[in-house]
Amino acid sequence: MSIIILVAAIALLLILITVFKLSAFMALTITAFSVGFAKQMPLDGMVKSIQGGIGATLGGLVLVMGFGVMLGAILSETGAAQQISDSLIKLFGVKRAKWAVLITGFAVGLAMFYNAGFVVLIPMVFLVAARTNLPLVYLGVAMASSLSVTHGFLPPHPGPTAIVVMFKADMGRTLLLGLCAAIPAMFLSGIVYSEFIKNVKANPPVGLVETRVIESDKLPNFGVSLLVALSPVLLMALGTIAELSLPHDAPALKTLKFLGDPSVSMLVGVVVALLFLAGIGKKEFTKNIERLMSKCGGALSASASIFLIIAAGGAFKQVLTDSGIGKDIAELMNGSNFPPLVLGWLVATLVRISIGSATVAGLMAAGIVQPLLAANPSVSPELMVLSIGAGSLMCSHVNDTGFWMFKEYFGLSLKDTFRTWTVMETIVGITGLIAVLILDYFV
Repeated sequence: MSIIILVAAIALLLILITVFKLSAFMALTITAFSVGFAKQMPLDGMVKSIQGGIGATLGGLVLVMGFGVMLGAILSETGAAQQISDSLIKLFGVKRAKWAVLITGFAVGLAMFYNAGFVVLIPMVFLVAARTNLPLVYLGVAMASSLSVTHGFLPPHPGPTAIVVMFKADMGRTLLLGLCAAIPAMFLSGIVYSEFIKNVKANPPVGLVETRVIESDKLPNFGVSLLVALSPVLLMALGTIAELSLPHDAPALKTLKFLGDPSVSMLVGVVVALLFLAGIGKKEFTKNIERLMSKCGGALSASASIFLIIAAGGAFKQVLTDSGIGKDIAELMNGSNFPPLVLGWLVATLVRISIGSATVAGLMAAGIVQPLLAANPSVSPELMVLSIGAGSLMCSHVNDTGFWMFKEYFGLSLKDTFRTWTVMETIVGITGLIAVLILDYFV
């Protein structure tokens, strides 16, 4: 019954958006209520679930995205993003620009959560596209694939890290094996597949990211531009390294963890950008601050609808979770005869399709297959972490906030978002499983 309800909910959402032309925000909210009624959730529980989903989603995102949008606006307006993109183009060449975007995304993704990395890198993707005349979505998929791979496969991201702890796997070994799986996944999804979607036209919200070209002699220094752009990444990396290496009672640990929190590090990044790029100490410093704040305000206004849509996506996901649909579908796989590594991937895939969140899908799948792993000591716990991580990225669709972020930032139709984002995520998931099964022969 849960599978029928899930399929019907997705069909209803698509009909509301494509046939009745409702806004995605309204359609997602109506669909969330419909699932609650279909699963006979208590009325007060249904409202709390929707409100809780919105709160949980925005609570973790609003500061990161808000300050990320501001940082992007400052980088664009001052020419810092142009300086970085021009330098990348010179280094890699126009023909290999997407390699530059993918490698940058991977470097940022190692230390940064997906959503934070996405909003930090978006201005650079827009400017590389403008400077090279390459399709925006073509470059965007390369960037998103590398961020997604690090989010699903590699510690210290929350999903893989939590599963490593649950399975008592070795963190360093998981990271090394994860890199072996990540490289082919990024190559096939971000480099190879992007060649097939060059004709997909982006239509991003006006004012979200400026792509005006500034004369080269008026651009800020490359080192300063790069330091400002990556300052949140460096703070998050320091926080992660401190958590992994310092004793729990170390005086510096709390401070570094605080500064490494995504919300705090993004705020610090905005302050650093204002200080370094507005020309502190110069006569026009105050005027520059005022100009940059005006640009930030315009970018935040342009992103308001994105916040609402992501919030509604969080509500839909929470109703699917609280109604038990994800658990029901995952338990259908219990007791099957699939090989353990394939079973872990399949359970994570089904939960991912059911409730949207990659992290939740990974954790739910880990809880289900943990007894199986304990009963099969020959199965590598590190490879099981990667198998579940690959499944947790599969088939992202309308119940995933990442789906809506990609759709709205690039201004795509639902059809084109499925063609680009969903297929890219699925290629990552399938390639990850294949890599895990190959590694299983050598581990």
